[in-house]
Amino acid sequence: MARLIALLSERAVIEVAGEDRVAFLQGLVSNDVAEAAPGRAVWAALLTPQGKYLADFFVFADGDRLLLDAEHAQAPMLLQRLTRFRLRSKVTLRMADDLAVYAAWDGAWDGPRDGAWDGTPTGTAIMAPDPRLPQAGWRLLARTPLACNAEEADWDRHRLALGLPDGTRDLEPEKTVLLEAGFDELHGVSWSKGCYMGQELTARTKYRGLVKRRLVPVAVDGPLPAPGAAVQRDGVEVGTMRSSRDGMGLAVLRLEALESPLTSGEARLTVRVPDWMRPQEQVG
Repeated sequence: MARLIALLSERAVIEVAGEDRVAFLQGLVSNDVAEAAPGRAVWAALLTPQGKYLADFFVFADGDRLLLDAEHAQAPMLLQRLTRFRLRSKVTLRMADDLAVYAAWDGAWDGPRDGAWDGTPTGTAIMAPDPRLPQAGWRLLARTPLACNAEEADWDRHRLALGLPDGTRDLEPEKTVLLEAGFDELHGVSWSKGCYMGQELTARTKYRGLVKRRLVPVAVDGPLPAPGAAVQRDGVEVGTMRSSRDGMGLAVLRLEALESPLTSGEARLTVRVPDWMRPQEQVG
């Protein structure tokens, strides 16, 4: 096994600085921002007041600022919404365009590029394990370009194999409920930190066992279905496809369809529930 590193060009970084930075985010996002520390990142989401997904991001602590590793396409919206909630909080918000986002992980390497990463980034990098799963590897933010031996597509294959969602490719703004997308098992929600926007629905979904569908990995035999394509069981729609690549994908499926033969267009789908997922377990 080698350690691979890839630049994630579809990610961007938002800086949240100022003495109220932790308290400011704490009342807005799903996870405990106070847990972010050097070498430890937090995965969190911003929700609508009704508890539906808007954006997700990794929170890094770097001196007197917090850095949000977010989807590039969502960053302007996220910055605008956070600025709207600032009110009298002593915080400043800006795009940190000087920072690039990288992912690093252990995987097979055939040696076509610059060599395996030895775990010590060149230049100054802010680094933390991916808080979702140990197998996911590490997240890095760097000003100085890092030598990469993998491509963004390699990372995409790795996270699909693990069943990890990738922003709006897999989660639908103002529609997805966090527990449908694995935020509980993947450490994206704090159940003890206190109130945040959208908390009521998130808590009710957990403690009343209201999850009726899940985002799950599927093996695809045939042409890859387009995102949003219907997934069917015996001709009846039971879900939709989300992102996919190279015979792997993620699909949002009703719980009763997880063990059934499925199709989407001309492709046959087989659900691959990962070890970390508890799709039909009510916790609490």
